[in-house]
Amino acid sequence: MKEFELKYGCNPNQKPSKIFMNDGAELPIEILSGRPGYINFLDAFNSWQLVKELKAALDMPAATSFKHVSPTSAAVGTPMSAELKKACFVDDIEGLDESPLATAYARARGTDRMSSFGDWIALSDVCDVTTAKLIKREVSDGVIAPGYEPEALEILKSKRNGNYNIVKIDPEFVPAEQETKMVFGITFEQGRNNFKIDEELLADIVTENKEMPDEAKRDLIIALITLKYTQSNSVCFAKDGQAIGVGAGQQSRIHCTRLAGNKADIWHLRQHEKVLNLPFLDSVGRPDRDNAIDVYLSEDAEDVLGDGNWQKLFSEKPVEFTRAEQREYLATLSGVALGSDAFFPFGDNIERAARSGVTYVAQPGGSIRDDNVIEACNNHNMVMAFTKMRLFHH
Repeated sequence: MKEFELKYGCNPNQKPSKIFMNDGAELPIEILSGRPGYINFLDAFNSWQLVKELKAALDMPAATSFKHVSPTSAAVGTPMSAELKKACFVDDIEGLDESPLATAYARARGTDRMSSFGDWIALSDVCDVTTAKLIKREVSDGVIAPGYEPEALEILKSKRNGNYNIVKIDPEFVPAEQETKMVFGITFEQGRNNFKIDEELLADIVTENKEMPDEAKRDLIIALITLKYTQSNSVCFAKDGQAIGVGAGQQSRIHCTRLAGNKADIWHLRQHEKVLNLPFLDSVGRPDRDNAIDVYLSEDAEDVLGDGNWQKLFSEKPVEFTRAEQREYLATLSGVALGSDAFFPFGDNIERAARSGVTYVAQPGGSIRDDNVIEACNNHNMVMAFTKMRLFHH
């Protein structure tokens, strides 16, 4: 297949639309089901690069959940605790522990379930049956992977009455070194961002505390590779082999940090016993539970706890999880990793990160206020590495 005609571009009025190779070569993909659209393919090709790089960097199966050309999360297949399985609504998935790929997607999908609703999925490895069963029951636009087990493919083809978007990509495909795009009739050309992210990037530790365990290096690598494919400005929090909060596309870096930190906080709070034990009615589906949990943890908790409201969701009125209790719980956390796609211009980013349990930081450095940022890290006994490499993505 040398080109594929799309229904329309970003919006229905943008026609005609297609994907093709400029040199007339065959496309490196096979569409096994459905008819992906313009934005689907933007998500597919960006998300595939992310999981391919994670797999190469960490030698572990990887998955990501994409929405509107940015990851909601990305993860590798590390084991999940019972609490995290329950928080991600996957505690009933048989064989989850035996499938690192399924575990990676369970983590990625479960990180920010509000944002992941209707996601595009990328898998670094051949999709197995357990992963397919997990994908089948979630609201999703499509998936890209280097292959699919026969039974897994049949499971996925049954989604959306047989119209679920399933794309197979050639894992050996290497794109051209130069890439182009057109804006307002003007063509832009640049070299591909082939910068390799690995442990060597974390060697320049500039803080007093220089103890960076292997788990922290893994999480920082996950954060940085995630940022490489996130719309900038962007900041990413990571923990236990997954991105737990992505702040994307903000004009101010402190807003990126606040957004990512708030998402990371919710990820932690969802694993608190008060949330895990919410007495949902059996009739309440996963998306509605996600919405209810989000409100329960917010300043608008009365919208689900007030009389006439809680009865629609719960078998009994839940106990309030006060803001003070939440802050007290979050204050006990540590060991979170934080990556930034460009330098931190002020120490306020570090102060906000500290409230979400950040211990390890990786950022390019190069600000005229680097000393202020380093001092803020030292005040919180954080470990910070200067990568000297910006990771903007537009």
